[in-house]
Amino acid sequence: MSKDSEEPAVDLLGDPLPEMSPPGRQNVKRGRAATVDEHERSHRDFLTEGETARLLTAAKAGRYGARDYCMLLLMYRHGLRVSELTGARRADIDLDAGRIWVKRNKDGLSTNQPLQGDELRALRAYLRMRKDYLPWLFLSSQGGQMTRQNVNYLIQQAGVRASLGHVHPHMLRHTCGHVLANKGTDTRLLQDWLGHRDIRHTAWYTRTSSKRFEGVWQD
Repeated sequence: MSKDSEEPAVDLLGDPLPEMSPPGRQNVKRGRAATVDEHERSHRDFLTEGETARLLTAAKAGRYGARDYCMLLLMYRHGLRVSELTGARRADIDLDAGRIWVKRNKDGLSTNQPLQGDELRALRAYLRMRKDYLPWLFLSSQGGQMTRQNVNYLIQQAGVRASLGHVHPHMLRHTCGHVLANKGTDTRLLQDWLGHRDIRHTAWYTRTSSKRFEGVWQD
């Protein structure tokens, strides 16, 4: 495990938390039964909008809160895979135009996507703290490029602080798809937003959208 993975966790009040056990073992070590919410969420591979808000709030409370919050917010809004996040460069961000170049992996469609106001504020707050000229958008605490292990660990930490149990990075991509599908986003537009090559992957979000079933029993 890298030194980044050993960064102390901080709860929402700023007090140190007990040393964390490996992912998936917190409840066993502490003798705490899973809550009803955690049990219900364990059967979903995405978060609700309320759960996402809790996760983002918890990310702010970490030792590197400005960085972690910004990372998770971008992953959620743009459906980023871990490798797409860690591979992002500062040059991919145009703060003046309010745009981010999302370079998709797996031969997906790369697109220039708009940034919302809270994303721009989060990026500016984080980048103001940077005193280096390294090309990577996000750096580890050791000053190197973020790794998959770094991202996995910080998201797991935020999930525990938010009382969400085990949360993994790809859940934010799925959450993006589900939220946009529930908002009625056109399937083709959603396909391009997520960078899917095969629209069948996108259709899964629209087919499972709760909005589809509203009014089924209405006369």
